[in-house]
Amino acid sequence: MFPSKFEYFAPTSLEEAVALLAKNPDETKVLAGGQSLVSFLKLRFANPKYLVDLGRIGGLSYIREDGTSDGVSKIVIGALTTYAEIKESTLLQEKCPILSQAAAVVGDVQVRNRGTLGGSMAHADPAGDMPAAVLAIEGEAKAVGPGGERWIPSEEFFEGMYATALAPDEILTEIRVPVLTGQRSSYLKFARRPSDFAIVGVAVCMRDGDGGRCEKIRIGVAGVTDQPYRARQAEQKLTGVAITPKLLEEAGAAMTEGLELIENMHAGQSFRAHLASVYLARAIEEAR
Repeated sequence: MFPSKFEYFAPTSLEEAVALLAKNPDETKVLAGGQSLVSFLKLRFANPKYLVDLGRIGGLSYIREDGTSDGVSKIVIGALTTYAEIKESTLLQEKCPILSQAAAVVGDVQVRNRGTLGGSMAHADPAGDMPAAVLAIEGEAKAVGPGGERWIPSEEFFEGMYATALAPDEILTEIRVPVLTGQRSSYLKFARRPSDFAIVGVAVCMRDGDGGRCEKIRIGVAGVTDQPYRARQAEQKLTGVAITPKLLEEAGAAMTEGLELIENMHAGQSFRAHLASVYLARAIEEAR
C-alpha cells in the first residue's frame, strides 16, 4: 500500500524541529530511522498531515560518558544513534554491554544500519528489544519541547501499546544509562526467525553478594503484554537470597502474574507465560 498524502519537513536544527512539531502536534509524526514509522505509513496505521524528519539535524548521534548522576557514572546516547553503532560501540561493550547485546539481535543488518535507539523508544512497540534492555538498567529518556527539557525514567516512559509519556509536542533527544560497575547483564529473546520481533524478550541486570546471594536484580520484559515492563514481582522474589531452581520457577510465574498477556497466531497466553519463565532462567544463567 501507499501512505496517505502528507507535508514533509526536514529541519536542520532541534529548535526548528520542536517549533514545527508545536504547530500541529496532534497531526504531526516525527521520523528518525524510519524502520517502524515508514511501515506504519505504508499500511496507513499512521496518517499524519505533517512529517518532521530529524535526519538532517546534526549532533543527535553519539555515545559518550557524561559524568555522574546520583553518584553513578553515566553514559548518554543520542536519539539518532543506530542499532549498528550501539552494537559495535567499544564503550558500551565494556561498560554497559546489555545494550550492545540487545542491538545485535534487532532485525537484520539493513534494519540495524538505519534504525535508531530513539526511534525504538518513542515507537514503543511492545515486542521491541531495546526498551526491555533500557528498563533493566533503569535508563532515562530526555524529552525536549517548547517548554524546555525533562528527564523521564524508563519505567514511567512506556504507557501502553505504541504509547509513551512524551507529550504531543515533545521530541526524544537522548537516552541516559548507568555504567554497570560490578553488575552482569544479559538480553535473550525467543522469535520465530532471528530477524523477527520478540515473542518473548527478557533483559536481566544483576549483582551477586556474599554467599551466592543475589544482591540486586532488575528485569525488563518485551513481547508479553501491550507494553515493555519491569517484572517487579519476580525481582522481589530473587533479591537478597540464593537463587535456586525452585525459586526461579516461582519468579518465572510471578513475571506474568495478574497481567493481561498478548495472544495471537504466534503464541497463546499460556505459552507466552511459559516462555517468559524459561527465558528468565536462561538470561540469569547467561548474565552470571
